[in-house]
Amino acid sequence: MAKYDLAIIGSGPGGYVAAIRAGQWGLKTVVVEKDPFLGGTCLHVGCIPTKVLLHHAELYEDFLNAKEFGIEVEKVGINWPVMLQRKNKIVNKHAKGIEYLFRKNKVESIQGWGTLAGPGKVNVEKDGKTQTIEATNVMLATGSEARTLPGVEFDGKRIVSNREILDLPEIPKSLVVVGAGAVGVEFASIYRSFGSEVTVLEMLPRTVPLEDAEISAELEKAFRKRGIKLQTQASVQSVKKDANGVTVDYKDKTGVAQKINADCVLIAVGRRPKTENVGIEKTRARLERGFVHAGPYMETDEPGLYAIGDIVAGMPQLAHAASMEGIIAVGKMAGKDVPAFDKRRVPNCTYCEPQIGSIGMTEQQAKDAGYTVKTGKFPFSANSKASILGHHEGFIKVVSEEKYGQVLGVHAIGPLATEIIAEPVAAIGLEATIDDMMYTIHAHPTVWEAMGDAFNSVRGLAINF
Repeated sequence: MAKYDLAIIGSGPGGYVAAIRAGQWGLKTVVVEKDPFLGGTCLHVGCIPTKVLLHHAELYEDFLNAKEFGIEVEKVGINWPVMLQRKNKIVNKHAKGIEYLFRKNKVESIQGWGTLAGPGKVNVEKDGKTQTIEATNVMLATGSEARTLPGVEFDGKRIVSNREILDLPEIPKSLVVVGAGAVGVEFASIYRSFGSEVTVLEMLPRTVPLEDAEISAELEKAFRKRGIKLQTQASVQSVKKDANGVTVDYKDKTGVAQKINADCVLIAVGRRPKTENVGIEKTRARLERGFVHAGPYMETDEPGLYAIGDIVAGMPQLAHAASMEGIIAVGKMAGKDVPAFDKRRVPNCTYCEPQIGSIGMTEQQAKDAGYTVKTGKFPFSANSKASILGHHEGFIKVVSEEKYGQVLGVHAIGPLATEIIAEPVAAIGLEATIDDMMYTIHAHPTVWEAMGDAFNSVRGLAINF
């Protein structure tokens, strides 16, 4: 029986990052992966391929508007098979990169279905054969999969999840997106750029409901300007295939029955944890609606068993959160001085057009927490680099505590929002104040310098607006 310091089930951005860090810290580590490739959902059918298509969509829009920049382009078209080939090429490149990093850090990998087989033991089944691994510590990093609506089944062609929509044989002329969270609005943005007629149906009162209310309102305005149809407080009743495509029956916000026909329907109503058939019921780990309870260092109630990523109760289902959870858990195992995981310091990034980046509390959350709140806003229309780029919609909103100026949250919608949110992530992590950030020098001309004006705006001292 093989013996390890750490056995990880799952090789997504939580599992593979944890494995590499474990290798760096001298832990003998093995990763069990059910698929014949490493990288999990994020790399193969999630974050990376989606962002490839988002970048292609942005480039296509730039070419369509080339005359504004003095560039004459006679004919602009989409070669969909080539786009898909490039997407796959990038995915495969990075999957190979993980294999290399495993070799470099002496991390072993075994393909097969991993299950917990008692304290410190993992069974790996493949092709009817089972081998047992023994490890001092075991980490569950099995990820999540797309949820669907009651009575609605994915067929991979007309009714699709985030997986199948990445490989449609052609761009649909019409697309209905059910759900206006990050996944829904990103694919709505992609296919609208490529010419699809897009309708988004959201059950809640606003799009991207986890974001600040002003961000939601700005995204809705931008989407409608782009010709994306939005219906909030829309309750989907049924999704049915027919000879011509798919019919979606729903009730609008007034309760009136509505019907819409489309070539394709994307169901983007959230994700459910993959914790079935991995042996958790044989342990003392607690489950809640399929999610695993874990402590501040990602430890479960079963000694030596850790859980990270999308399967953990109450944690954000984000790749970068899973990665840090894995790093912290491994640090605990290795006896390193690592901080407890703090979900309040996890940034949210949504890569639609316009982009959204946020960290910390929304204005309403800060008020609900009892803070005396002071906010500031700065529009990208007043930022010179945004004007140069031709993307000057949106704004940055700073939420702070009034008396001492503690930065509680920062919310951006507009050009490069997913990049420039890095500064307030660091600011909140270091418990910076508005005054600290007001006197941080921002390079000019950059989109990033709008952050400086946004922090100054809390004091009513924005320079460029």
